[in-house]
Amino acid sequence: MASDEDEEFAGLVKRQSPFVFRVAYAILRNSHDAEDAVQETFLKLYRSQAWRKIEDERAFLARVAWRMAVDRLPKKQPAFAEPESEPLSTAPTPEQEVIAANRHASVHCMIDALPEELRQPLALSAIDEMNSREIALILGIPEGTVRTRIMRARQMLKQKLAGLTEKRYAR
Repeated sequence: MASDEDEEFAGLVKRQSPFVFRVAYAILRNSHDAEDAVQETFLKLYRSQAWRKIEDERAFLARVAWRMAVDRLPKKQPAFAEPESEPLSTAPTPEQEVIAANRHASVHCMIDALPEELRQPLALSAIDEMNSREIALILGIPEGTVRTRIMRARQMLKQKLAGLTEKRYAR
C-alpha cells in the first residue's frame, strides 16, 4: 500500500507535469526529449527527496526542469533546426491550412535562429506567462536582464517578420 508521502509526490507529479513538460519543450523543442527530461526531473526529485522542501513549487520545478533540458541539448545546434510538426490549422480549405503551416514553420525557424540567451527567456515568458522574476530565478540572471533580453528577442522577431512580409508582397 502506498504511503502518504508517495501519494503526495504522485499529486505533485500529476499537478505539475504539464508545466515541467512545457519548460523542457521550450528548451529542447522536441516532445520526446522533453518527456524524457520530465521523467528525469521527477526521478531526481524523488530520489533526492528535495521535493519535500519546496517553497515555490513552480519556480523550483522550472529551474530543475530547465537544467535537465539544457543538459540534454546537443553541444552544437544547427542555426536552423527543422521545427517539429504542429497540428494544422482548422481553416476550412487545404490552401489556408498550407499557408498557416508555412507561416507557423517560418516563425519557429525565426525563433530557433535567435541567440540562445534571447530565445530561452522569450520561450519561458510565453509558457504559462511566467514573469521576469520567475525567469530570473530559473536562468540565474537579474530581472532587468530578463526583461531586456525578452524585449530584444521580440524586436528581432518583429524585424524578421516585417522583412518576410515585405518580400512576400514585393512581387
